[in-house]
Amino acid sequence: MALLDGAKQGRLRISLGSRRMFQGWLRESSSGVLVMAVGVGAVTGVAAVAFRFLITAATRLFTGYDDYSGLGRIASAHWPGLGCWFLLLAPVAAGAIYGPIVYRFAPETRGHGVPEVMYAVAERGGHIAPQVVVLKALASALCIGGGGSVGREGPIVQIGSAAGSTIAQVIRLDTQRMRLLVACGAAGGIAATFNAPLAGPFFAMELILRDFAAESFGAIVLSSVTASVVGRAVLGDQAFLTLPVFAVRNPVEYPLYLLLGVAVGIVGVCFSKVLYLIEDLCDWAWRGPEWARPAVGGLLLGGLLIALPQMYGVGYPVLENAVEGKYLLGMLALLLAGKMVATGLTIGIGGSGGVFAPTLFIGAMAGTAFGDIAHQILPGATESPGAYGLVGMAAALGGATRAPITAVIILFELTGEYRIILPLMAAVAMAAAVSRLLSKDTIYTRKLLRRGVDIDRPRHPFATVTAADLARPIPQPLWQTSDLATAATALERNPGGILPVLDETGRYRGCVSAREVAESLDLPGPPATLAPLVRELSPIAADTCFHDIVIALAGHGGTGLPVVDADHTAVIGWVNHEDLLSVLHTEPGR
Repeated sequence: MALLDGAKQGRLRISLGSRRMFQGWLRESSSGVLVMAVGVGAVTGVAAVAFRFLITAATRLFTGYDDYSGLGRIASAHWPGLGCWFLLLAPVAAGAIYGPIVYRFAPETRGHGVPEVMYAVAERGGHIAPQVVVLKALASALCIGGGGSVGREGPIVQIGSAAGSTIAQVIRLDTQRMRLLVACGAAGGIAATFNAPLAGPFFAMELILRDFAAESFGAIVLSSVTASVVGRAVLGDQAFLTLPVFAVRNPVEYPLYLLLGVAVGIVGVCFSKVLYLIEDLCDWAWRGPEWARPAVGGLLLGGLLIALPQMYGVGYPVLENAVEGKYLLGMLALLLAGKMVATGLTIGIGGSGGVFAPTLFIGAMAGTAFGDIAHQILPGATESPGAYGLVGMAAALGGATRAPITAVIILFELTGEYRIILPLMAAVAMAAAVSRLLSKDTIYTRKLLRRGVDIDRPRHPFATVTAADLARPIPQPLWQTSDLATAATALERNPGGILPVLDETGRYRGCVSAREVAESLDLPGPPATLAPLVRELSPIAADTCFHDIVIALAGHGGTGLPVVDADHTAVIGWVNHEDLLSVLHTEPGR
């Protein structure tokens, strides 16, 4: 029996050793980062495709159509007897399903997603709960399919980022690489959703990492390309929007595009303020349980949809109609105001979805309306209003998010038309400048500032250092079935005089010191194994911040404490006061 136990432990040691070698290669080598980036891109690409199908399935469930927004005020194919009044019930039914799910399992999936990713990267070292991957997809698909006037891009950014964070947590990466994989997931989400492999990396670096470090760029681009390849393999190589081709007709249009940037920049800031004003009103008015809020608030959203059915779901068909010149000036203004209110109401009642697509929608309406007026004043010198609608989309995005590079590249990829690049750049630059003059925050950072989180504030140099960053490798841990002589030999070789102890399954059980083993060996009847000597010493979790590590090491500075994974089961390293002091001589987070 002893021989069998010894063989079993030997196989377990070999398995653990091989796993540690593989994880060490992934954690520390440049090639390992690229492999993980490809993996995150593939997972995110599959998730983006699945999410698109899930939204279509949910929309069919409630309306009987793949996309209802461009059809007008018609009855659902499933309940024709209700006529257009099914629009009043669809948001209620959807909210009754996703409301309790979000409240019970993942409250962070409520809202538009991107601020949560920005917060995770800036404040939590990239840690995002794994359940976000599934629950965000389910909640957002039900919300959009049930009439929620929000976008699918924010959710897929959060889904892809959660996938990257989960992979990093499983492999037990340090903070720097975990953040990088979160950014890889965000880039893959944008690339696969928009079929825009160039825009994905710039979105991730401009908004998520907020850094253009060269060493990050390669991995993020690789993830974006991989996600795009997966998306194109399933959805095809066509842009998700069918947009007409435009060009600058006369040099006099350049000043008009600058003026358009100013006007749409103001509209983008207004959208951000309206969004949070409606959310505040909903918070003030609601007194019931949070899980019921989406269903009850769905009545208000349903009433708005009856009045303006073009607000149902994401609304890309309506956007295309506007750019193609199918709406008059008054209707464009109505759609612009309606989208602001509908998106704010969807988020305010507890819905789940993004504000990226609504921003494009609002920009298209404002830009086309501007172009319509300009074309009436200068009919021979200006392009058709749709050209201004296209540029307005990018300008609104640049103004609301203050991510001008992303705004320019994403519209350039959607149109594939180089001739519009100069007015596009000019308008986006003006919109971003106007946004900065009118507001200190963006549509994303305002949500965090309202919680008291300023991700742009000057930070303590060690604020983002975690136990995983500091943990040093430890010698082969002891098994609680080991005899005292074996333990004494191992402890003698360890300068700290203390080692972690594992059970038969490799789970952390505590620690044992050289002093305890030596005293037991001097007893007349020493125990046969280490099990009675194991002390339940509280370990330090891998994501523990620098400040909490200092507190945890009080009284253990000389010997230190073990660092364990997120499940508090596997020992991944050791940390003591010497490791804390070492960060004074190295760059934090590395």
